[in-house]
Amino acid sequence: MYDAPATRRIRVLSFDPSLGTQIETAGINQIILHVPWEATLEKGPVGEYVEVVDWDPGSGTFYEPVDLNDPNLLAQDGLVPSEFNPKFHQQMVYAVAMTTIGHFERALGRVAFWADRHFRVGDEVHEQFVRRLRIYPHALRERNAYYSPTKKALLFGYFPVTARDTHNPPGTVVFTCLSHDIIAHEVTHALLDGVHRRFNEPTNPDVHAFHEAFADIVALFQHFSYPQVLESQIGRTRGKLQAESLLSQLAQQFGWATGRGAALRDALGAVNPKTERWEPTEPDPQALLKTLGAHARGAILVAAVFRAFLLIYRARTADLFRIATGGTGALPDGDIHPDLTRRLAAEAARAADRVLQMCIRGIDYCPPVDITFGDFLRGVVTADLDRDPDDLDGYRTVFIQSFREWGIHPRGVKNIGLDALVWPSGDQLMQDMAVTATLPGQPAPGVSPASAKPAAKGQLKLNLTRFAGKWDLEGDRFEIWRHLRPISKEIWKWLHVDAEYPAFYAEMFGLVIGEMDRGKPIPATVYRSGNTGRPSVEIHSVRPAIRLKANGALRKDLVVEITQRRRGYFNLKEQEEQDRGPLLGDETGDFTYRAGCTLLIDSATQEVRRVIRTSGTITDDQQLERVRRFKCGESGVSGNAFDSGLALSLTRDGEARDEPFALLHQETEDL
Repeated sequence: MYDAPATRRIRVLSFDPSLGTQIETAGINQIILHVPWEATLEKGPVGEYVEVVDWDPGSGTFYEPVDLNDPNLLAQDGLVPSEFNPKFHQQMVYAVAMTTIGHFERALGRVAFWADRHFRVGDEVHEQFVRRLRIYPHALRERNAYYSPTKKALLFGYFPVTARDTHNPPGTVVFTCLSHDIIAHEVTHALLDGVHRRFNEPTNPDVHAFHEAFADIVALFQHFSYPQVLESQIGRTRGKLQAESLLSQLAQQFGWATGRGAALRDALGAVNPKTERWEPTEPDPQALLKTLGAHARGAILVAAVFRAFLLIYRARTADLFRIATGGTGALPDGDIHPDLTRRLAAEAARAADRVLQMCIRGIDYCPPVDITFGDFLRGVVTADLDRDPDDLDGYRTVFIQSFREWGIHPRGVKNIGLDALVWPSGDQLMQDMAVTATLPGQPAPGVSPASAKPAAKGQLKLNLTRFAGKWDLEGDRFEIWRHLRPISKEIWKWLHVDAEYPAFYAEMFGLVIGEMDRGKPIPATVYRSGNTGRPSVEIHSVRPAIRLKANGALRKDLVVEITQRRRGYFNLKEQEEQDRGPLLGDETGDFTYRAGCTLLIDSATQEVRRVIRTSGTITDDQQLERVRRFKCGESGVSGNAFDSGLALSLTRDGEARDEPFALLHQETEDL
């Protein structure tokens, strides 16, 4: 018997088919991906994480599935890239999807999960494990591709070129499933939905923009993990990555085919329509104030992250340029030396990988709802601080500088220094916050003497050891998911029944669990628990995270998301009337306002390492008003842009469950 190989070599297109028809890029048009070996991979391909189903509704055809275990394909690294071979299309989406999943698993320290299916049985909502994400390479005959949260699937379109350009003659068929960037982008949407299901609900201009930007960030930085592509572009730009290059562009063929005259998006610049020349985009601290569309606004976040990478790359390669130029900094004319190209490419790859890992790790450190770009910055900074307290290379400082230059500031933070950006620990909150709930034996609310604090600071006093399981990347995904379910109930029970000081912990976490809040009755619009009659609390998700710190030590956390709901009404007078009562039954209101927190809990000591709260609690009328203004379009953009009646379905609990990415991509023709 022989050991199974660690990876499967699969040929794919590095960007899209258009590069193969240009002499300067034909040599880098194909690359080989090393995909984790799946011994049970079936025809399709169908593996542990994804299931490729090649049904083409437009022609009513099921295309024969590719068998990547065929000895002939194994011997030649899969099929040769082809624009019109459906089997290669299946091979392409599988390989790129698995590569993207690998980046997430390495950063988050756990197996990847897709968002659960939810269904109601009587009065109870149940969750169903989704083992595989379905991928349909030829689902649409239109200029679109999107992730469907309701179907738990990726749907790729194809279309004929109608615009005249130098890359795609009219009549050329463009397959979005052959764009490396589009595949990575859509898989990222699905992976992010598996971490933060409520990031699909727009409550401020940044929410959908963040989803789009984050998907672009992952797709962009995957470019830097392919040495053949990276060295080519380093050589072409003479090491100056701030110049126009394929590395900063997304979906070239799609952009040209839809008449843009350039790639779909570019993190560094754009073609000036007057001069028809590419020009770099300079940071603009006012950009967010005048940009509201999801893709345009998301491009600002992408630009901030990419600028941070460029600043890091310049710092790490400054010595190489000094050596190569004798200290002048001015390279001689002509091609740079191959040795310099390789060294610059190695530094770029190392910096890009660190930036990508920082961004992915940061999503575990974000609030469960109402995400903003500033929240994401805090998440990235805090996650990296937990990994590497020293930060000798200054990565966190560079991120802060770049975000500040683009005008990205967190809410409720008076300055943008490192200390102010880090999400607090449980101990910090216990030491700093004033107790607003009366504790046994204490004189009055608003007083926080040391004796009033729980003796075991920052500890939940939960017995989670009985839930211990194999949560690492070697564990079975369903078994891990099954073992995590009871922990949600245990945390709920602790918060409501077993905690020594429930009001203290509730305030620390930004939750409201009593009959009163700061001496006032709880609004009747807040959802109540059928068992207690008090404000309901949803332990939204529990997920493990096993991360390697910079010093080599392992850190094992549980990431817990807790949310609460309140009925919102577009009319302020109606809101006030409903708030006064009586208590509401099945009434859902015009929209749902949510608040809550994300907790990072050390699974061994049960210390609350980080508390990431939303801007307000569920009783916060100011935050409710902010969301109402956004939903009504009074803040300059309509939060109801995706509630137009298209692609909507209604779940049994009465909440509108739409296809935000289908509509978002379709309306703007952006992916």
